[in-house]
Amino acid sequence: MSDRIEIEEVDSVEAPPRARVETAGETFERKRDYLEGFLAQKPASDAPGEPGGEVYEAIITALKEIYDPEIPVNIYDLGLIYGVEVTDDGHATVMMTLTTPHCPVAESMPAEVELRVGSVPGVGLADVNLVWDPPWDPQKMSDDAKLELGML
Repeated sequence: MSDRIEIEEVDSVEAPPRARVETAGETFERKRDYLEGFLAQKPASDAPGEPGGEVYEAIITALKEIYDPEIPVNIYDLGLIYGVEVTDDGHATVMMTLTTPHCPVAESMPAEVELRVGSVPGVGLADVNLVWDPPWDPQKMSDDAKLELGML
């Protein structure tokens, strides 16, 4: 077994193909758009009562307008709202808690939430379920609320 290296001498080497350079007219001319069909599609509309839907988002906006009288943060960012459900026929149910069971607004806050949510266009009936389990704690607050209260 012989490991020999053969050397071949050549006079010239064929030049590789050159890159194609487009003129200004070719560069700015619109090419076929492979995403044309995709871009023409309209986004699937969210159901009105689902997150992202018109009624659901209007309810969240209404909840963000209600402030705890002792803490300068709205009840949504404070983490007092545990859930919002909206049926197709406009029945909205809000599950919420309070910072403590002995909160001074324990009687008035759920009524205010019910009134505000009931006034949202598209909501025919609003119910508020006040729950204590799981209990509220400061970790339920949004980062904006924590920043507002100097906790971040």
